[in-house]
Amino acid sequence: MIDPDGYRPNVGIVLVRDDASVLWARRIRRDGWQFPQGGMRSDETPLEAMFRELEEELGLRPEHVEVLGATPGWLRYRLPPALRRRRQGLLCIGQKQVWFLIRLLAGESALRLDASEEPEFDAYRWVDFWYPLDHVVPFKRGVYRQALAMLAPLLGRLGHVGEEVGRRIPPGLMRGRPLAARAARSY
Repeated sequence: MIDPDGYRPNVGIVLVRDDASVLWARRIRRDGWQFPQGGMRSDETPLEAMFRELEEELGLRPEHVEVLGATPGWLRYRLPPALRRRRQGLLCIGQKQVWFLIRLLAGESALRLDASEEPEFDAYRWVDFWYPLDHVVPFKRGVYRQALAMLAPLLGRLGHVGEEVGRRIPPGLMRGRPLAARAARSY
């Protein structure tokens, strides 16, 4: 599914533990690391797509997590020309995403990278909330900056550690206004 402007609707998932570290996953058979993300189906809301992707990519079900909130509306990034592809006769120039901050409630043993027949990731690690800004592929850095800046205020729900990490916004980033979990459910 591609919108009239050439963007593929997508969801991004920032999975956070109580110590405010986030899951950083390595793409299978590649050296690229990123947050879990995935395309939306035409009959899905962003929240439904997020839960489907969460189970497909990480083996986590809704009872394993708590939705802390989401970015308000779509955040976009453009693909480099070499990565642009035609789908259903339309040129996909990038992705538009709603990002979710999800708290892991289950133990780490609930994570399963082999939950689907075609796994997306072959390894993961827990990193500082801001670490991905300098370590994701360059064409995604802008959308990562926007998403993390908007989601950072929600870290306060993790307690003192989360509040501290949320206040350490790197210079040059502007805070956005995230949707509270209640609003995120209304997609």
